[in-house]
Order: sequence, then structure tokens, then C-alpha cells
Amino acid sequence: MKQVIKKIPILGPVIRRIYQAWFNRPKPFQGSENYWKDRYEAGGNSGDGSYNQLAEFKAEILNTFVSENGISSVIEYGCGDGNQLSLAQYPQYTGFDVSPKAISMCLNGFFNKDNKAFKLMAAYAGETAELTLSLDVIYHLIEDSVFVEYMHRLFDSSERFVIIYASDTDKNPEGMAAHVRHRHFSKWVADNKAKWKLIKHIPNKFPFNGDTKSGSFADFYIYSKA
Repeated sequence: MKQVIKKIPILGPVIRRIYQAWFNRPKPFQGSENYWKDRYEAGGNSGDGSYNQLAEFKAEILNTFVSENGISSVIEYGCGDGNQLSLAQYPQYTGFDVSPKAISMCLNGFFNKDNKAFKLMAAYAGETAELTLSLDVIYHLIEDSVFVEYMHRLFDSSERFVIIYASDTDKNPEGMAAHVRHRHFSKWVADNKAKWKLIKHIPNKFPFNGDTKSGSFADFYIYSKA
């Protein structure tokens, strides 16, 4: 087929572009978990929020909190490619993710770090920690059932604190990417986790200005167990 198209003098280039566009078109969105599995398998990373000044801002807040509160153990749900973790200073850390490729990247990147462990979300076996983290994850949980299960695990596996870095609104303008869904998660926490209290809200040092590389719509929300 390709050889026949090439032999057509005028239509050849046009048809080739159509042919390539058709067979290389993006996959339709097939759910939160599949999106991230496919993204990492295709060579993608954790996103702009885990790099450069946004990553440094997050690390500054998290490292200070861990130090000031004497945190000895941390679990993160959605560890991604590990770039954000490279800036972290946690005594003991376990990272979970839905993507086997992301877990492999973390295992390779931190292979000589005895205080770090990485597991697939499907392999969760009741682990707990003093602090649990959700960084740039909640607004990527498109399905309601996935969101609810994630939130229960995030809070139920924490012994002292939960830190969420996300947007906190139900407003979802038209034209957003298929893998983004903003959620008013603080209302869900208030309605479902009575033992937890929001003790601090830290606005983003680099608020979103239309460029995801230089700003984010996510803020920090710190919860404490009553």
C-alpha cells in the first residue's frame, strides 16, 4: 500500500500525510490507570509539576514539614517516575503507582537506597506510615469509583498526617485534557473523614498562568488526625 501511494506524483504526499495521521493518531482515553501506564511505556514522564521550579517548591514544603514534625515514615500514592522524590529528604519511604514502568524507573533510579521501596498499587497490603502523600494525583482520577477508593486508602493508611497537593474545585472548563478532572476533594474529606482536620492550606508559590511548566493550579492541603 505504501509503495503504491509513493508512485502517485501529486496525490502521493497528500495521501501519505493522511495515512500517517490515521495510523499514528492518539489513542482515545481509556481510563485513568491505562492512561498513565501507556504514558510511561511510551517514554513519558510524571509531568511538568515534578520538574524544575515546581518540583523545588514542593520539596521545600515537604522536607520542612517532615523535619519539623519528626516524621519517620512516608507513603506516597502516585510516585511516578521518581524525579520529585530525588529532591526529598524522608527517613523511610514507600512509593506506590499503577504503572509497572514507573515502578521500574524508580527501582533503577534508587536501587542503592535502603530506605526506599516501590510497589504497584495492586500489591498494596495494608502498609501504614506517619505521613501519606498525594502529589498531583487527585485531579487525574477521572472515574468516581477510582477517586473514592484512592481517598479512603490515602487517609486510612496514615497514622498522623496527610498532605495533598492538588486543585480543590469542581469547576471543569470545556477543552481540558481527557486525563484531567478537577475535584472539590476537601468537601469529600469533610463528609467522609470526620477524624481528620485541615490544619494548613499553602497557596502555590507559582500559580497557574496558562503555562504548566512555570505554574500550577495545585495548592498544598495538610490534614492532621484528631
